[in-house]
Amino acid sequence: MQSGLAVKAARFGIVIALFAIWEMLSRTGMVNPRLLPSASDTLATLGDLLQRASIQHDLAVTATEVLTAFALAVPFGALVGFLIAENKYFADVAKPLLFFAFSIPKSIFLPMFILMFGVGFAQKVGFGFFSTIFIVIMSTTTAVESVKVEHLTVARSYGATPFQTAFRVYLPSMLPVLLEALRISMIFNLTGVILAEMYASRDGIGHQIATWGENFQMKQLLAGVLMIAAIAIAFNELVRWVETRCSHWRT
Repeated sequence: MQSGLAVKAARFGIVIALFAIWEMLSRTGMVNPRLLPSASDTLATLGDLLQRASIQHDLAVTATEVLTAFALAVPFGALVGFLIAENKYFADVAKPLLFFAFSIPKSIFLPMFILMFGVGFAQKVGFGFFSTIFIVIMSTTTAVESVKVEHLTVARSYGATPFQTAFRVYLPSMLPVLLEALRISMIFNLTGVILAEMYASRDGIGHQIATWGENFQMKQLLAGVLMIAAIAIAFNELVRWVETRCSHWRT
């Protein structure tokens, strides 16, 4: 317990130290305050922005797009990953292609999504889905392959149905890898949607950040970065909470 508190205290201390360094760099003039507004001014701007109806609307738009893309990519990617892991021929054919596709920067395909879907909800969700699907497939394949053959043999020898095998053997064995994959997938998903909003969009927090950057509104720009960071941290902690709640499945 004491060790856990010490770790949390150290993390909190590091965050406070970073904000203190940021404040000092701006206040002492070591960095031009026009380029790097102080941490206190940025936090005050963040509080002001969060009270505006337009920013609340943009946050809701981005959250909807991110959750929609995630809800589509995770089950579809998990199904494809499961099929690849369970079929050797399919795995031999698809795995190298997946690694090739994963290594290509996804941002170069963004103009194609604009041409296909136009500027709007479908384009941003589609690109978020595209940014997420490969990591979900690869993670699911790894998770399925991590299931011990002995466990499957025992389950099948006792006459377990496919449903029982899936929920009693596959899912508990895959859960640690899958939850880690969900965290990583959401980072790719959030990045894809924000990038699509910054590239071509009429709303969303990514669109606002791009607009603030183009107009040299540094306080608003940094406040927007803090918003995105807070959203990413919140989701990471949500998945960590789910992981804790599901820990009994591992035993």
